[in-house]
Amino acid sequence: MNEPQNTHHGSNNHHPYPYSSKSRSGRTNLASCAVATVFLLAISAAAVAVYFFLFKPKAPVIAVNAVQFPAFSVSNGTVDFEFFQFVTVTNPNRDEFSHYDSSLQVVYSGEPVGVVFIPAGTISGRGRQKMSAKFDLQKYPLPTPARTAIGGEEAVGGAVAGGTMEIETRMKLVGRVRVLKVFMHRVESRVKCGVTIEVTRGTVLGVRC
Repeated sequence: MNEPQNTHHGSNNHHPYPYSSKSRSGRTNLASCAVATVFLLAISAAAVAVYFFLFKPKAPVIAVNAVQFPAFSVSNGTVDFEFFQFVTVTNPNRDEFSHYDSSLQVVYSGEPVGVVFIPAGTISGRGRQKMSAKFDLQKYPLPTPARTAIGGEEAVGGAVAGGTMEIETRMKLVGRVRVLKVFMHRVESRVKCGVTIEVTRGTVLGVRC
């Protein structure tokens, strides 16, 4: 009688490709990471675009409305005047603008005459504010020889014989804008104007900014 033979086929129980499932899993994880990275980059790009187009801090806009000389005189080689400059400052930002280091400088014949500082303040988001600055000049010597900035006319001993003179004003507005209620950004605006004055009466003939 033939006894039944037990044949062991243990080697046939192993998968011919024992690492294929792990490879597919690794590729899937890698693809998921790539998709997540692209998504995060897209979100970051969109956030940067929104920031620059909607929340990027902008410098305030200064519009010079008028200049006045309530007092003006030229005599004995010197000039005296009282000067006012009136402006409107517009804050183009969504958030409040705080200015703290602002000034108005007066220049005559290419030389700084003096400077007056503008008090600190705030302008609401998308708001406007009227400002004025006053400057007093006493006994400032006219340049010699006095054929300068007086419309090309002669000046005898510094006293103007006729014509016009011109001064230059330089206004600077410096402050900070709070963006998204968290970040603070420094912004600065400047405006420079040439003011032509009729010397005999102190009348403003023109303002060029």
